[in-house]
Amino acid sequence: PYHVHVNQNLFLQAYLHSSDPNLVLFLDTCVASPTPHNLTAVTYDIIRNGCVRDSSYATYYSPHRHILQFKFKAFQFIQSNPLVYLRCELVVCRVYDYSSRCYQGCINRPKREARS
Repeated sequence: PYHVHVNQNLFLQAYLHSSDPNLVLFLDTCVASPTPHNLTAVTYDIIRNGCVRDSSYATYYSPHRHILQFKFKAFQFIQSNPLVYLRCELVVCRVYDYSSRCYQGCINRPKREARS
């Protein structure tokens, strides 16, 4: 566990352990939940499909493609356990493969229209 106060900036870093210099990291989804095992019931999206959902989220420049750094403000779910569990999904791509997920950025999936 990592202890922080509500509204404190939480800094995170992902590091790809690989000797291949032609790989790049992309943060696709980062979801918070009040429980460690059910990340679908009550969740809060920080990033979803490459789209930033939390206004306190920010990325930091890294001169290394295999290091990804970002931050957001810590929060607590209302009327819940004070613990918050974080699950992030990262994608590894080849550098300069512009057709890969890493270069697509935010993907807003259109909602389906409800029909009678």
